[in-house]
Amino acid sequence: MSLLDQMVGTVTSKLDGQSDVRNGLVESVLGLIGNYSGGLTGLVQAFKDKGLDNIAASWVGTCQNLPISPEQIKSALGSSQIQHIAQQLGLSEEAATSQLSQVLPSVVDKLTPGGQIPSDDLLSQGMNLLKGKLFG
Repeated sequence: MSLLDQMVGTVTSKLDGQSDVRNGLVESVLGLIGNYSGGLTGLVQAFKDKGLDNIAASWVGTCQNLPISPEQIKSALGSSQIQHIAQQLGLSEEAATSQLSQVLPSVVDKLTPGGQIPSDDLLSQGMNLLKGKLFG
């Protein structure tokens, strides 16, 4: 099974039966990564800046992903990002942060095989392939 198949399977299992939300959430997460200077590196840094170093490091590393609460997601990403994602998905902010707390760790984990954040070019290629697989 390819990395992209694993990522799609992970997201699907987290949001089983909610294909519209699943597709919108993955698209929002990929857009979120693109909103940060440095892409995935910048997103991970945002969590570290809020004192969530060990959680973010577990997503990138090869050990088991540590869980994150919806409140921690909101703290790291900020209210405006959460509001934007909630509007895109047609969800309340609480529901959006709850969904993100389930999916974001897995997406970051799958985008960082071997415990390393890939170069921007490789990451962009992977994100484009994922979009094609989910929405193509």
